[in-house]
Amino acid sequence: MTRLSLIVPALIASSALAQPAAETTADWRSAEAPGLTGHVQLTFPDRFTRAGEAYFSPDSRWIIFQAIAVPDEGEEPSSIYAMYVARLKRDTQIDAIVGIEEPILVSPPGSANTCGFFHPSERGRIIFGSTLVPPAEKAPAGYQRGTSSYAWQFPSEMEVVTMIVPSIVYDGRPKVTEDIDWPEESLIPTPVWTRPGYDAECAYSPSGRYIVHTQVNPDTNDPDLFVYDTQKHEHKPLIVTRGYDGGPFFSPDGSMICYRSDRKGNDLLQVYIAELAFADDGSIIGVKREKPVTDNEHVNWAPFWHPSGEFLIYATSEQGHQNYEVYAIQPPIGLSSDVLPADLKKKRLTFAPGFDGLPVFSPQGEYMMWTSQRGPKLEHEQRPSSQLWIARVGDVEP
Repeated sequence: MTRLSLIVPALIASSALAQPAAETTADWRSAEAPGLTGHVQLTFPDRFTRAGEAYFSPDSRWIIFQAIAVPDEGEEPSSIYAMYVARLKRDTQIDAIVGIEEPILVSPPGSANTCGFFHPSERGRIIFGSTLVPPAEKAPAGYQRGTSSYAWQFPSEMEVVTMIVPSIVYDGRPKVTEDIDWPEESLIPTPVWTRPGYDAECAYSPSGRYIVHTQVNPDTNDPDLFVYDTQKHEHKPLIVTRGYDGGPFFSPDGSMICYRSDRKGNDLLQVYIAELAFADDGSIIGVKREKPVTDNEHVNWAPFWHPSGEFLIYATSEQGHQNYEVYAIQPPIGLSSDVLPADLKKKRLTFAPGFDGLPVFSPQGEYMMWTSQRGPKLEHEQRPSSQLWIARVGDVEP
């Protein structure tokens, strides 16, 4: 899912393989129109030192995101993300999202968390990766680029957890006398399954039956993609090539997944899609075929489907490692199945200085939300902190 947002600070740090100076513009609002308009900053550094990787609820009324809260006076700043949900604020007069309401902390104190997602039909149910307890100081090393510029850890305590958030169920309405009597365990993060090794980077299928995720085999320390069947309570391997495979999402029709991989071992990430294989009873049994979407000298990651299923958005270092930007790209499916990655249609969507990444669409495709450093820089900051932004979507198709 991060997802790489566990290491966004590392992604935007200097790299031994740095790219040329980025092409950006101070007037990024004009540069991004008509693709993205009505930009709104959702989180701010007075509340969160960093915030990122957010996803919409099925009705586009709530978001789930990870963030690091500003410490209280006298406390040491944290380096691990907590998980939050927040209701989006809308101005009905202009029919636009204008911010978020008070965020609700849903992860246990001190735990490390990543990759939140909403159940597509069970209102108020969320999943996310969580250690549930403070993680060990030295977790197994994860993907890293070069020496230390791009690195993150895969805590063995990390599990895919689920819970119900009553505030989302009530959605601003007062509780009624026929209040729902949830079991106590459903209101706290509880593992969906338990097994050795890191499990995270999770997302539901459109039906809600399956959870696609990354699992790190503790014996090999190799991150692979699996799918969990919530009806049969079993895992099926999807992508088990050597090297990191992660950040998977189902296509809108549930027939494919997108993800990122560093299987070439060349310190780069590339975007892939895979067509899923199904048994006669309709259950997922594996992958039928796989296609690369990118294959170049850049770091390409955090792919996400447009609701139409006709194109993807992703983040890339094409403009430099100090200036990741969001692109839209045509996936190699249907008539495009034989097109090489270099020949796929693509379009640059963001033009602001600093990091732009982890882009997602709202379920109806009206908005794009992403993590950006385009906000004002505080006096103590070397660069603006990573915060959540949202914009209305116009012409973004490549």
